[in-house]
Amino acid sequence: MAVPSALAAARRNKRVPAERLAGRRIAIDGYNVLITAESLLSGASVYLCDDGFLRDARGIFRRYRSSEATVPAISEVLSILKESGVAGAEVILDQQISRSGELAATIQGMMVDFGVPGFATTARDADRRLKVAPHPVATGDGAIIDVALEAVDLPAEVAKRRGISPLIL
Repeated sequence: MAVPSALAAARRNKRVPAERLAGRRIAIDGYNVLITAESLLSGASVYLCDDGFLRDARGIFRRYRSSEATVPAISEVLSILKESGVAGAEVILDQQISRSGELAATIQGMMVDFGVPGFATTARDADRRLKVAPHPVATGDGAIIDVALEAVDLPAEVAKRRGISPLIL
């Protein structure tokens, strides 16, 4: 994804690594992070964009369905959150997507198992809630990054842990 250089620089300046989450809360764009992490783990194309964030090109957001990569992707993300020492994570899933409640329950149960404080929920206004979060937001959505205080690229953290190199745009 190519954006004007000033906008790309502004987004890069908002990016914080997972190591800087210790003792802090984080809001997570559930489907955005999950779909990109699943793409990484399943070998689908994932791109490092000029704003410094990873994005997948599958375009499946509204048609999302869990796959064999779902639980491993959630596990990777939760491991990163646990190791970073987050004080709490709020995973927000778009309510309009089929089976979002079931996925939120799965994520919530896994958060308990991994010892990650926080909760997973669905919301009709997920993007709005992420945009007004008073703490870092994990997303690759440029519209959210543009208004977030800080942004975390959890799929990039997954790629780093797994030794996966994204394609570069």
